[in-house]
Amino acid sequence: MPGLRELAVRTPPERERYVDLLRALAILVVVLGHWMVVVVTGGARGLDGFSALRVLEWGRPITWLVQVMPVFFMVGGFANAASLTSRLRRGGDAQDWLLDRGARLVRPTTALLVTLAAAGLVARLAGVRPAQVGQAVSLASIPLWFLLVYLVAVILTPLTHRLHRRVGLAVPLVLVALVAAGDVARLVFDASTPQLGNYLFAWLAVHQIGFAWQDGTLPVRPGVAAPLLVGGAAAAVLLTALGPYPVSMVSIPGAPLGNLSPPTLALLALATAQLGLVLLLRDVGDRWMRRSGPWLAVIAVNSVILTLLLWHMGAFVVVAVAVYAAGLPLPQPPEDTGAWLLWKLQWLAALVVVLGALVAVFGRIERRGGPRGRRAPVVAYGWRAAATTVGFAACVLGLLGVATEGSADPDPFGLPTAALAGFLAGAALLHAARTAVTAGDHRPGRS
Repeated sequence: MPGLRELAVRTPPERERYVDLLRALAILVVVLGHWMVVVVTGGARGLDGFSALRVLEWGRPITWLVQVMPVFFMVGGFANAASLTSRLRRGGDAQDWLLDRGARLVRPTTALLVTLAAAGLVARLAGVRPAQVGQAVSLASIPLWFLLVYLVAVILTPLTHRLHRRVGLAVPLVLVALVAAGDVARLVFDASTPQLGNYLFAWLAVHQIGFAWQDGTLPVRPGVAAPLLVGGAAAAVLLTALGPYPVSMVSIPGAPLGNLSPPTLALLALATAQLGLVLLLRDVGDRWMRRSGPWLAVIAVNSVILTLLLWHMGAFVVVAVAVYAAGLPLPQPPEDTGAWLLWKLQWLAALVVVLGALVAVFGRIERRGGPRGRRAPVVAYGWRAAATTVGFAACVLGLLGVATEGSADPDPFGLPTAALAGFLAGAALLHAARTAVTAGDHRPGRS
């Protein structure tokens, strides 16, 4: 693996470094936001917790600044479009691209799930109550919700990018209309099932906008960016202040309606405003990224970006368990006081240290390329295509099972056993498909 300085020197001059900056900032904000919002309590029955936004009403408008997952999906769409276009231009095919792109997501996720399962099993054998094990594992696996939807967006990229090339911005407009229909079904007819599609439609709409930014369909001009910023912000204010949507742009457990789970029109309005702001700041950000120091820092963060996302709540669980086991004071000061904020700063310092250690251990899995120099098995093209399809389907269904079932008390691993097994089987199939070559093509395993 080349060093950071070597990677910086090898950066192509045409690379959109600003996109890398936005990706790094988005994930760092997500990490900090999750760490700040979770409140840990302890008692005779062990550790528990809740969202600080339940009591800190003044913090709900602040979520407009820290809800940056739309930015992550935007730059994801940009990067996926650029990568796929480059691969096809060099004579590659969409299946190879998909296997390579998917490996970047599946490999670190496999490490997380296997580690959580092992830790859950050890805790159960040590006599920890199943409910506590399930709760801890469920909290540590919160980031899998975002990973699940993003993985689906990546899997669909060859199709959705082809649609973008044919009809352009009509695709996200249709997806926004589907989100609106889901909201109407929930708000007017009290039918929540149709709104479940918003988990996919909303994030795909934002992902498609990344395509439009990448190929210039959406021009990077103040005359385009400013109306997006002002119009999106105005729509978000109207939908939350006068409309039926809550102010908070992150989920508050127990609230009758949220803007994130699943996403709503209000969240898409905020995404539109964020898009406008991102485009307005593009030239400033690009100039900053031409400086060696900031660019090296961005490369460093992006080299372990998925590890940071996947493990930041695992670090939270480690610190919470350590504090509780050491008999240190829990609960903390009341959440609406300055003492709580000072207390939280100590938590943040501990979390940074623990996450740094986890990244040092597991970040190498993300940075590692594919197998090189190995003797690749030769298989029929149909087998490889089938393994790719079944592998991705198993991974998606496995992650869906883990994300939706939550705390799995009866399972020995603290995770749904069937979902875990399904994901691991899918990951194995994808690895086999990626390292194989089809008959007539005897190139070494792809990296």
